[in-house]
Order: sequence, then C-alpha cells, then structure tokens
Amino acid sequence: MTMIFNALTLGALALPNRIVMAPMTRARTDQPGNVPNAMMAEYYSQRASAGLIVSEATQVSPQGQGYSFTPGIHSRAQIAGWRKVTDAVHAAGGRMFLQLWHVGRMSHESFHADGLPVAPSALSPDASVWVADPETGEGKMLPSPLPRALETDEIPGIVDQFRQAAANAAEAGFDGVEIHGANGYLVDQFLRRSSNLRTDRYGGPQENRIRFLVEVAEAVAGEIGAGRTGIRLSPYITQRNMEDAEIIPTILRAAREIERIGLAYIHLSEADWDDAPVIPERFREDLRATYSGTLIVAGKYDKARAERILAEGLADLVAFGRPFVANPDLPDRLRRHAPLAAFDPATLFGGGTRGYSDYPALSPA
Repeated sequence: MTMIFNALTLGALALPNRIVMAPMTRARTDQPGNVPNAMMAEYYSQRASAGLIVSEATQVSPQGQGYSFTPGIHSRAQIAGWRKVTDAVHAAGGRMFLQLWHVGRMSHESFHADGLPVAPSALSPDASVWVADPETGEGKMLPSPLPRALETDEIPGIVDQFRQAAANAAEAGFDGVEIHGANGYLVDQFLRRSSNLRTDRYGGPQENRIRFLVEVAEAVAGEIGAGRTGIRLSPYITQRNMEDAEIIPTILRAAREIERIGLAYIHLSEADWDDAPVIPERFREDLRATYSGTLIVAGKYDKARAERILAEGLADLVAFGRPFVANPDLPDRLRRHAPLAAFDPATLFGGGTRGYSDYPALSPA
C-alpha cells in the first residue's frame, strides 16, 4: 500500500501528497535585520513539491531571538522579504506555513539589550546556541545565560506578539502558521515543571501550565483562523533540561484544548538522533483518542516507516527534515525509489548558496 502520495485536505488547503518539509534552521538571512532574501526564496521554491512546507523557526519579536541570522516576522522589511519567498513557492505550485517562534531562555546575551533572555522561571537550560560575528558570518556555539523570570503582567504582551506575527505572516502570503511549542523553547518551557516553577495562573497544576499555550493558540486562531493554525509539540524530547515526569499527561490535556480550539493540526517533533527515546504506541493511541484533527509526525522517518505509520492510522502526514536538505525533489525521489543524496553538515548554518540551494534535482525520468 502506498499512502504517502495520497492527497489530503488540510483546512482550506488541498495537499497533493502526505510529505511535509519539516522546519529547519538554516541561518541565511540578510543582515542587519534578519531579513529573508532571494536566496531563501530559491531554496524553498526548489522544495515546493512537498505536500506542505513548514518554514524554519521565525522569531515573533526581537526578544524571541536565540540564534544568529534566523529570520523574524516582526518588521516591515521581514514581511516584504518573506513575501518574496511565498510568491516563489506559490509560483512553483507549493503551499507554505510559517513557524512562529519565541525561544525563551534558549538565547544569548548578545541578542538582548540587558543581556537577559526571558523564561517562565529563572532556570538555566544548560545548553548552547549558535552565535555569529555579524561582520564575518563566522559562528560558534555559546552557552545560554541564566534567564530573567517573566513578570505575570508581561505574559499577555508575548501572547500578542504571536498574534501580531500571525497577522504579519498572512500579509506576507503564507497559507497558515505553526506555533512552535516544542524542543525546549518558550511554549514548551511553560508546559514543564522542570522549567516552570511559577505559582501564579501560568504555573503549578497542569491547567495553569498549559494556559500560555492555550492563550497563544486562541490568539493566533482568532487572528487568522483555526484552520490556518497548527502547533508543534515534543513530549519525549528531554534535552535542554526539559525532562519532566508529568509532561505526557500535560500534553494530552493540552491536546484536548487544541481540539476545542479547532487547530488544523498537531505536529509531533520526534528526536532524530541515534539514541533518541522511542515514542510508545500507547501514547500515539492516547493522542489519537484525545485529538481528532490532523497529526503530523517528524523524526527519523524513511519511506517505509512513513508508509507504516500512515497505514496504522497513527499519523496523517509525515515530515522530513534532513532528507530535504540535499534532496530538493524528495517526493520525486521517493516515488522513483531513487537513492538520496547526502548533505554537507559544515554548511547547515550560515553561509551562502553552497550546501543550501545548490543541491541538484534528479534528471527527468
């Protein structure tokens, strides 16, 4: 059975296949201003045969930045730059969502006037972020400092940053947005006791720890429509000091709220490194029983594993990350059972077209 090439309706979008291009940070924006550019438009349009492209993580505000040269969606120049990207993708027949990102404590002092990233609580992620010299473009991983705990009255303003970013994404021509609620960034930090020691309405019991996620989802869906809004979650990823014994029931509780709001999809971020935790079938079944919308899975999937999870009914779409780096025509290669090209890891972050938009497609069959 081949399901990965079957069409699917996602909100108002008709997807020609079940292959999603996963969000991947590539750090190729123009400086100053973290502005999307023509090189990015070429890169994404080359990959427009995906059923859906989810953009690289994109900061909703200057406060939300955690890595050098990553794009934003909060300035007029950034909106105009992204418009070039979406126009190119649509001209190539593609569909594209923008991933909305606030990194929280996963940041560096150089991105903040006072040197302090913000987080639910003043707890270190014990992790590093990529920071580049703006003049030379040379970068390296630097440790994140201890963040400042957000005041309760600051949180509605960050919720509004997500709402305004969604409005800006619509103006930039995106078909929808994906809220980044995964991988140890701000929304995920609120969800976990290991990073959220608050005792106010945004901390403590599960119903409080999911409140930030719910308010962001409601604000974004209220701005551009629930059918144009997805969310990414990562229940089993524990790096960046995110291990939490309560996260699975918290995620399932959040999924009930996502169901109530009516978001277009939940995107499960599964780790893709060799010794990553395996997601139990029981969790997948519990999530299916809790949430009736579209499910995207992303991790260490190949065609056979993708076909299997689709056939089992535990996912509707499968996202591929690294395979799309060196294989811009990935759906065609999968259809033709062609070998996949390997990417150059030295060119993943920053730089020019080398290792970015210069990977060739296969010759026509």
